[in-house]
Amino acid sequence: MQTKLLEIRDVGTFIPVMATRLSASSPEQMYLLRRAGYGPIQRLDPSADGQPPYHEIEPYIVLWPLVGGHCTYDPYDWPTRARTYPEAHRYIIQHWFELVNGDVVDVEFILGETKKPKVSEQYTHPALETG
Repeated sequence: MQTKLLEIRDVGTFIPVMATRLSASSPEQMYLLRRAGYGPIQRLDPSADGQPPYHEIEPYIVLWPLVGGHCTYDPYDWPTRARTYPEAHRYIIQHWFELVNGDVVDVEFILGETKKPKVSEQYTHPALETG
């Protein structure tokens, strides 16, 4: 399993999150993940007749706001912020291997509403120190 801390931004929104990619590195982890209902890989977008080829993705990214509340691996299971969490979660799933700790996931930029992505609040919020 791999965990990254990210910053989700949207219009007037700052959400620090923990994202964890569920992947087994031992038979015990695989057993528990499979027992909880997670497949080794989820297959999406079957062809029209239901036969392969499938487009494979690794969708099991659990997203958890560090300020508490709901966490889920399903980007369509967010009870609040009808756009921010689902859009950011889908982006994190699709770009998992490109993202690093501290990256900003800017929903406005993802949706093409702004021309450049926001910078981290760690550089623009004078009241907090990181060291």
